[in-house]
Amino acid sequence: MRILELNTEKTWRGGERQTIYDLLGYRLQGNESFTICRAGYPLAEHCIGNNLPFKTIKNHFQLLYFLMVKSRSFDIIHCQTSKTQQLAVFTKWFHGKKVVYTRRLDFVPKGFLSITKYKLTNCIVAITPAIQKILAASNITNTTLISEVVEQKNLNKDRALKLISGHDNNGKKIIGTTAAFVQHKDPLTMVKAIHKLYQLRQDFVFYHFGNGILMEETKKAIAAHQLNEVYIIGGFHKNVEDVFSVLDVFVMSSEEEGLGSSVLDAFMYKVPVVSTNAGGLADVVEGNGLLSRVKDADALAANINRVLNEPELKNTLVKNAHEAALKKHSLEVISKQYSDLFSKLISAK
Repeated sequence: MRILELNTEKTWRGGERQTIYDLLGYRLQGNESFTICRAGYPLAEHCIGNNLPFKTIKNHFQLLYFLMVKSRSFDIIHCQTSKTQQLAVFTKWFHGKKVVYTRRLDFVPKGFLSITKYKLTNCIVAITPAIQKILAASNITNTTLISEVVEQKNLNKDRALKLISGHDNNGKKIIGTTAAFVQHKDPLTMVKAIHKLYQLRQDFVFYHFGNGILMEETKKAIAAHQLNEVYIIGGFHKNVEDVFSVLDVFVMSSEEEGLGSSVLDAFMYKVPVVSTNAGGLADVVEGNGLLSRVKDADALAANINRVLNEPELKNTLVKNAHEAALKKHSLEVISKQYSDLFSKLISAK
């Protein structure tokens, strides 16, 4: 089958990485795919690097034209963003193709237009049961559950050591997160949790890799809690997964989360996970890491402390998580589920 893949994001985050995994999976399943993405941005670069066919656009008007005029030769349209979903649905009269949208956010759909586009989408792929429940609560039932891919690659430990160099790390535990400084990631709760942990022990350094609009506010909170030597902002880096080669614990403080693909990286690279129970994190981390309530900095700190203090617990969590990554999140498993879904939709009247 011929699959038209749409993702016009300018960033390189979990959704864009999963887009590349989906495209590689289509190829693995013997399908043909073609991607529309933004000119001059990371997704296009990764398509080139993986020898994946693509076309770039400068704006959504160009995508609208392509959908209306040039998309009829495809069998199905798979949207990775809300905006591309909207355009694909409302140009159905022109292209007549089934539209699938993969939803990674656990926000509640609001407004008549939003609800309408969901109901006109042939199938919404929810990446966690939490997202599926949110959609069901809005009476959106044309959903199916397919999780996300994590693939192991050779990590560059030397590069990771350079990323954390320049600080007093000798003999200390390395704790960290890879998360944007945005509200739904709740970086201020992370600062509070690390402050609580520092009151329990001082044998660690915490690294926060990412960028975003709350970075300056987070820096002020770090200073206010006198954590400048402990809480290090590492900025945004390509191939940040290398840091998993040096982490003793991976932490997420999200207040809303579809899944949190970095958690899957931690599973694959055998780094124990401590997380809030926001959205899909509760489904993914349960039994594979330690969970606390959203905004409960005390519990987050206590769980980090437990992992560092209890080797048997750490080993059990790591073992369970790694097995889950291999069994439920491999490229072969996820790509087969997408291929089966697309075939079923195409054959249905």
